[in-house]
Amino acid sequence: MKTVFKLVSLQQISNLKKIIMIPKIVWLIPVIFIILSGLFIVKQQTAVIVERFGRFNSIRHAGLNFKIPIVDRVAGRISLKIQQLDVIVETKTQDDVFVHLKISVQFQVQREHVYNAFYKLQNPHEQITAFIFDTVRAEVPKMILDDVFVKKEEIALAIQRELKDAMLDYGYDIIKALVTDIDPDEKVKIAMNRINAAQREKVAAQYEGDAQRILIVERAKAEAESKRLQGKGIADQRREIAKGLEESVKVLDRAGINSQEASALIVITQHYDTLQSVGSETNSNLILLPNSPNAASNLLNDMVTSLVAANKINETSTKKS
Repeated sequence: MKTVFKLVSLQQISNLKKIIMIPKIVWLIPVIFIILSGLFIVKQQTAVIVERFGRFNSIRHAGLNFKIPIVDRVAGRISLKIQQLDVIVETKTQDDVFVHLKISVQFQVQREHVYNAFYKLQNPHEQITAFIFDTVRAEVPKMILDDVFVKKEEIALAIQRELKDAMLDYGYDIIKALVTDIDPDEKVKIAMNRINAAQREKVAAQYEGDAQRILIVERAKAEAESKRLQGKGIADQRREIAKGLEESVKVLDRAGINSQEASALIVITQHYDTLQSVGSETNSNLILLPNSPNAASNLLNDMVTSLVAANKINETSTKKS
């Protein structure tokens, strides 16, 4: 009996221990879960705002971090990367042309001013957009449309300067502001293209006129030089002909033919040479008058008579003087 009683007592004690251990496991699981819920990971180039009972507590950076469960909470995450905001602004130039400007602003949250960036500014994009609109509509109306294209760098610098001064208090650093596109009204673009085309046509016409003027001048110079050389050639030709005639007259004089008859003979010879030259051209339309068989004889008699009369007149003039 005693042995049986001892066995029963040992079994009861073992069962009692098992009953006591079950609540410990039940309580341990929630505790582990609560502890694990306090762990969180922060990505690179990101800052996490941790609040305790709704009040700012700390800023956590990249890596594995821990917050007190239930007491602490992650209020928000802020990227520390460079971000870009594109804004299209419509405004009017000084010459009353409506134009759309696309402004690209690159900005970044400063690591040491994450608190200001999170708590001081509700919507940074709207704030930056408002400053862009204000600056563009203050700068562009001072310029004509052509100057907007030429001075877009000045517009971008003005935007960057104004934004940098305004957003620095909120923890934002303006890296760069760019005017990436200028888009006037479609009718204005067509008119600008027509003006450009007209200017280019004007320049082309001026170049063509200069080229024609140079061509005419050079052609005139070449023609003048040709005439000069031609005249020189004719003069040389006539000089040589005169020399030849002089020699012919001397030969005829030695043969007993006086100068008058020699001159007439030379003229007759040239007359027949001319007829021969004209006759050698098959397509010639020249008609030589008179051209009868006795024309040469009459021409010779006329030439002799004229020369005799000329000599007498010269002799009479000489005697009177």
